[in-house]
Amino acid sequence: MSLDQVKHYFSSIGMEDRIKILNESSATVEEAAKALGCQPQNIAKTMSFSLEDESILVVMAGDVKVDNKKYKSFFGKRAKLISRDRVEEAIGHSPGGVCPFAIHPNVNVFLDESLKRFDWIYPAAGDDHSAVQLTPGELEKYSAAKAWVDVAKEWA
Repeated sequence: MSLDQVKHYFSSIGMEDRIKILNESSATVEEAAKALGCQPQNIAKTMSFSLEDESILVVMAGDVKVDNKKYKSFFGKRAKLISRDRVEEAIGHSPGGVCPFAIHPNVNVFLDESLKRFDWIYPAAGDDHSAVQLTPGELEKYSAAKAWVDVAKEWA
């Protein structure tokens, strides 16, 4: 159902041709990179967090992880991932297919600066066998991102 909602959204803006339906799983950064034939850093992973009484998404490059100090500095609270069994209820997509499109209206999207170094990135498209090819600027526009943030650090 989530994939259908994302397809409908991209169809409504004339960009349905950007969605890629994959034969292999794209549930993890490594699986998505393999299925798409790209480097892991080009995967735009979407992470679901609880922030007080709201849910937020932070989209970041596949080769970084959350820097807890930076996250707390920006959001004012410690990073707290939404539990796997609550993600679909809170966001509108199941784990492995979480993306910043066709989500619940009360969910704010933030994009990490780590994405800006790429010409093309691939966020999921609503399920664990899909992705959508976008530029960072397109991701900002079509995700209705609230802000660009700097909350990532490189993998050690």
